[in-house]
Amino acid sequence: MQIPILRLGEDYHSADLVELNDNLVTHTANPGLIRRDLLQIEKSKAALDAIPAETLADYCEAAAELFMHADLPCGDSTQSPAEYIESLSALTRLPHTLVKMNMGKIYEAMSQIRTVIGGLTRGIPLEMFDGGLATLDGLDVNYYPATSSLGVSLPSNAPAVNSLWLPALVMKIPVLLKPGREDPFTPLRIVQAMIQAGFPKEAFGFYPTTHEGGDTLLTTCGAGISFGSDVTVRKYAPFKSIQVHGTGRSKILIGKDFIDRWEDYIDVLVTSISANGGRSCINTSSILVPSHRDEIAEALAAKLAQIEPLARDDENALLCGFANTAMAEGIDGMIEDLLKEPGARDVTSSYRDGDRKVEAHGQTYLRPTLIACDDKNHSLANTEFMFPFASIVEMPQPEMLDSIGETLVVSAFTEDKTWSQDMMISHNIERLNIGPFPTNRVQWEQPHEGNLFEFLYRRRAIQGDLSGVG
Repeated sequence: MQIPILRLGEDYHSADLVELNDNLVTHTANPGLIRRDLLQIEKSKAALDAIPAETLADYCEAAAELFMHADLPCGDSTQSPAEYIESLSALTRLPHTLVKMNMGKIYEAMSQIRTVIGGLTRGIPLEMFDGGLATLDGLDVNYYPATSSLGVSLPSNAPAVNSLWLPALVMKIPVLLKPGREDPFTPLRIVQAMIQAGFPKEAFGFYPTTHEGGDTLLTTCGAGISFGSDVTVRKYAPFKSIQVHGTGRSKILIGKDFIDRWEDYIDVLVTSISANGGRSCINTSSILVPSHRDEIAEALAAKLAQIEPLARDDENALLCGFANTAMAEGIDGMIEDLLKEPGARDVTSSYRDGDRKVEAHGQTYLRPTLIACDDKNHSLANTEFMFPFASIVEMPQPEMLDSIGETLVVSAFTEDKTWSQDMMISHNIERLNIGPFPTNRVQWEQPHEGNLFEFLYRRRAIQGDLSGVG
């Protein structure tokens, strides 16, 4: 299979090819090609502007069914849902169970697009995207697009992150995508489903490209979104037009009022750490407790150690293999080196048979790991890896908020109103769950990370006779 570039709706074959495996080749876009296409972006914007936002929402809901159930164009061939699952699994090493789970998340985001956009806009009617004017609580408000294009540099580790850019099309902003190297299939399948459902094809760009091409896409589009590590965050920090989704370092904080009932929540802790193979930024990477650390650690480690590598097509598979064996070796080696620092213990090592890194079913796996740290400043106490990994640290409840640092998700197991209020005004927490919820819990009416509407649109002060306008 050969996957071409999609230049604002038109297939384009490049002389520069990348072979991803024996059966798959992607055509590669150079930076100059991306710049040239962006010179035509106003035509893409006009094509979306010509369609009412309500109709675009209808198209998105129809696209959800196509994405989930239809045979769709994929390069020089077509791809059934079953072929998509196997192809993506072969490239990313995600087991079929997790590919299906991610498919379900994307389907929900597309099929509930009105709920998603309602959450982002706090209830502004979709018609606002047609004329820029809406009435809220009797007050006329005017929003205008801050950009005519959104560039997105995607990862390969979690297909469901593609749901984050979906609302932009209903908001009438064309999207240019750089797929992750191991996952060209998910964004392309979404794009083809949306085109088949009625979206104008020129509203989409699909550019497999180099790091330089990715930089060009993000910095040349009026707005950009990138996913990556702390290095990526630092790289794009000077660019205010680029929103970076970096390391989550999501955490569970158990309050004094809940800690004596910790046994009731072990399954929640396991899910938070291991869901989606531990690959998501919303997986728990650290647990803070005021007491009972060792008891909780032993019980949790025993449960995590039961999650063993299985074949990719096994219906019970929960662990992901590593497409890049060197990455698995590097992570395992780093953990072992950091464990040499005093004050940390791999609790799961007592419950698993063999090493953390194993070869099984033709793949390399890292088995779930829980580290008990004596000190919140230990190198393993607040870090994140791309497999089920977490630390557990004991400290007084009043010290927890000051120690967490920037955190994508906090699940606070508490009914302490004062402590909850402190968390609500904390600038370090992006998403907050009050109660014994897993950190990977997603509600479509709540933004996952950042707010795409506020990123793409600006509010303008307006007054005068607006009758008949909008």
